[in-house]
Amino acid sequence: MNRITAKIALAGGIATFFFLTPCGLRSQTAAGISGIVKDSDGKLVSDARVSIKDVDTHQSIAIKTNSAGAYTESNLIPGTYTVSAVAQGLNPQTANVTLIAAEEEHANFVLDAEPQQQETPPNKLPPAPQPNQQTSPAGNANTPSLQDLGFGANQTQGSAQEQALLNKRTHMLKVHQTLGLITAIPMVATLITGPQAKAKGKNGEPITEPTDANLDFHMALGSLTTGLYFTTAYYAIFAPKIPGVKPKGAIRLHRDLAWIHAPGMIITPVLGIMAYKQENAGEKVHGIASAHGTAAYITAAAYGASIVAVSWPIHWKFWER
Repeated sequence: MNRITAKIALAGGIATFFFLTPCGLRSQTAAGISGIVKDSDGKLVSDARVSIKDVDTHQSIAIKTNSAGAYTESNLIPGTYTVSAVAQGLNPQTANVTLIAAEEEHANFVLDAEPQQQETPPNKLPPAPQPNQQTSPAGNANTPSLQDLGFGANQTQGSAQEQALLNKRTHMLKVHQTLGLITAIPMVATLITGPQAKAKGKNGEPITEPTDANLDFHMALGSLTTGLYFTTAYYAIFAPKIPGVKPKGAIRLHRDLAWIHAPGMIITPVLGIMAYKQENAGEKVHGIASAHGTAAYITAAAYGASIVAVSWPIHWKFWER
């Protein structure tokens, strides 16, 4: 590779790094919220207005349910959200949802009908509720309780064990996210120094003995990238799983791309060591070792795509507003 081509590769690598890293830092690892809105009779409610508000930033997103009463919002920043649903003639309902990186949570709503207003004679007070009668916080006996809506006692009470599991998963995925962005730095540097590891003669022709400094530096960057990569993968693989939660959309693509860059992070160093030994022996890189560069670029492309998949600031909609 001549000097002009090496400069082009250097500029391309730097541009790739500055493109990928800010996207990840800006949006972090995206999460999502989805659910279904029904009325108290079990009928699906279309065109219900769903508001998703970030508790920390106070920013909110307003969407509507589709004809199947479903809604979904992807590419949300992990954190705590207040989700509310309201429809004409139905009482609004609100739920708090904690989003963790690269996962989708569900918030379903059952909206009961608004009670008909009845005039109370001036001299007659409304009857007090019976001791065993369950009422809403506002004291309206016509509003069903959580138990009336089919939730058991265990479901309406917080579980310290489940909360601890969620907190651990959130922490591990945040570490995974941070290390993933850090890993991109030596990965790009390794790609840039790859062409420099093949020294050239005065007229551009290959020489039998490559520069030891170039080879060693490129090898060190590759080793650092590999170590950081598998440390990053550890926090994603061993993060506690939340039953019933399946990744969708961009989050699923982010996960599936690991089937490309994970094997690549094993194959690329192996081929690199083979090429390193051949060049140190004064040989021209040959055989399967010559695929080292191709494997490195494919691995880096898949890794970059996995970052872009959950960082690109686009909200996909599957319904008409």
